[in-house]
Amino acid sequence: MIAFASNLVLAITWVVLTGTFTAVNLVAGFVLAYVVLRLTKRGSPQFDRYFSKTPKFIGFIFFFIWDLLKSNLRVAYDVITPSHHMRPGVIGVPLDAETDAEITILANLITVTPGTLSLDVSGDRKTLYIHAMYIDNEEELRKDIKNLERRVIELLR
Repeated sequence: MIAFASNLVLAITWVVLTGTFTAVNLVAGFVLAYVVLRLTKRGSPQFDRYFSKTPKFIGFIFFFIWDLLKSNLRVAYDVITPSHHMRPGVIGVPLDAETDAEITILANLITVTPGTLSLDVSGDRKTLYIHAMYIDNEEELRKDIKNLERRVIELLR
């Protein structure tokens, strides 16, 4: 947390010193501050974890945006065509996530994605029940959910 706060303070300092208060300049300052911190704080345990997690977080953002785009296009196509291709249903997905934060973030990311909705977690917290609009192949859907879960766990652990 100290590493992120340092990066943010340096980025805001960059924005103030340049006098250009835009989102693009803030992102540029954030990237520049990340590079400066990477060069100056190498070997510090607090900063090393931050440096290893940041590329994973950026990769996760792109992965999730791509997943959102695909889901939106599939639902939009189904809405604008005369015939419906939906095969709705509820499936249970076994969980590797252990903490409340991991399960909550996974469930919320599933719910935000069009065409899927997290319904419930089993009492033993080992299964997440999901309603999906398109269950063409249950195993493929489970594999996609497990891939999302793996990425969430990588970020949080």
